[in-house]
Amino acid sequence: MEKKGKIVLDLGPSVENPRNSEGAFIDLKDGRIMFVYSRFIGQSNADDAPSCITCRYSSDGGDTWSDDTIIAKAEEHEAHNIMSVSLQRMMNGDIGLFYFVRKARNNGRLHLRRSGDEGITWSEARCCIPGLGYYVTNNDRVVRLTGGRLIIPTSFHKMAGEVADYNVPNYKNDSRGIAHYFLSDDDGLTWREAQSFCALHAPHSKTGLQEPGVIELGNGVLWSWARTDMGFQYEMFSMDQGETWSQAVPSQFSSPRSPLSMKRMPHNGHLLAVWNPIPNYQSRVIGKKTGGRTPLIGSVSADDGRTWGAFFYLETEEDRGGYCYTAIHFVGDAVMLAYCAGVPEDGSLLARLRIRKVRLSEIAIP
Repeated sequence: MEKKGKIVLDLGPSVENPRNSEGAFIDLKDGRIMFVYSRFIGQSNADDAPSCITCRYSSDGGDTWSDDTIIAKAEEHEAHNIMSVSLQRMMNGDIGLFYFVRKARNNGRLHLRRSGDEGITWSEARCCIPGLGYYVTNNDRVVRLTGGRLIIPTSFHKMAGEVADYNVPNYKNDSRGIAHYFLSDDDGLTWREAQSFCALHAPHSKTGLQEPGVIELGNGVLWSWARTDMGFQYEMFSMDQGETWSQAVPSQFSSPRSPLSMKRMPHNGHLLAVWNPIPNYQSRVIGKKTGGRTPLIGSVSADDGRTWGAFFYLETEEDRGGYCYTAIHFVGDAVMLAYCAGVPEDGSLLARLRIRKVRLSEIAIP
């Protein structure tokens, strides 16, 4: 199977750096690209292990990258862990750095820091989720609508069982997520919860709606999706800029319990989606180190998501890895795709970070 693009950065784990994972891109005013990602430190690659937020720069359109620079640490928040970055250019020209701060089992929320000097220094962090709770937001998920509104899609996980102490390490969160949306109409200064949320009406599901994303369609409708264990990404729609949402139903994207990423291609307005198109049929053997998150493919829609074509491979099952948490960024005549790409030797499918550059000429536009 022919794969598109070339690998321009591959960050595997090491003894003191057991995981490099999900991130996001942004264009700087001097023409460079900044890529920010989660860098784990210590001995563990678990989601709640010690970590920091790190950045790298490219001055040649993503073909080569600088060494890493740490820009945020968990101890600055008195947190167990920080991860899952989104980047946005703010209305006043600042860079907005959004990332998940995991303080306790009942306190995991997205925070925002701003930089007025293109990422050299950063403001104090501001929490974007008004109420206490455990709200998981993926990397590269914060979206600005055409009218200026910022929207954060997130999945709320309540505490599991009877809880006496939220901070004890052996308490767990309920795996069944409920999709919530948080909105800001003043460029991130204040945030409020949308009027409605979305739950998965499937009694046998153990995931609910996890790790939602959102995109604005050409007619102003918001299209949201979330991973499930029902064999498909489920989708929801908002006709009022994210205030209220329709009931979640299966989309046309078959999928294991793995996120889908989608952005609009700036040169032609088409949609580009990246995901793992594998249904969970009963006889399929899912490797312990991949979680069924293989292959990784892309597809293009010329009609705002009604139909999809121009399918292409980024990674295949023969590569033995698990591929997920894709960040999408368009630069010149190419698209940059950053994603987790762990192989069995890494010990986790989330331990290795890979950036692949695909020329748009390699993608057959439908």
